[in-house]
Amino acid sequence: MTGTDLFSSDSQVPGLGVREPADGKEEGALRTIGEVAKALGIRQHVLRYWEEQFPMLKPLKRSGGRRYYRPEDIALVQTIDRLVHREGFTLRGARQALSKGKAPKVERMAEPGPAPEPLPMDSVSPTNNFAYRARLIALRATLVKALHDS
Repeated sequence: MTGTDLFSSDSQVPGLGVREPADGKEEGALRTIGEVAKALGIRQHVLRYWEEQFPMLKPLKRSGGRRYYRPEDIALVQTIDRLVHREGFTLRGARQALSKGKAPKVERMAEPGPAPEPLPMDSVSPTNNFAYRARLIALRATLVKALHDS
């Protein structure tokens, strides 16, 4: 999965056959720290801290220090998140793995087969992609916490 995949929905623009971005922006558009944090389920202060810890993470900074993340920045954040939160790397270990090129980048997964029937989600409309994403982020956070606590 690439960094921009998180910002695209599965809905298609009628008559055009192209994917419609979930946040209303073009697929390769710059994203603010808030947009990236919300899409990836990572708090903004963590993203700012990672900028200090990972010299290769350098989002664009405009007037007033406002950060804008490019698709490659988002992919790097996803890789850092995977290494630290799923694979158990320390920040130092993740930094070393990235600088030595030993950490594979997040790749787009192969086309999946037919999707299983989704579990009913309390009061969430299937047309509300934001609500589904928020629910999935909350579930992910719960699972990560459970893994770290065990």
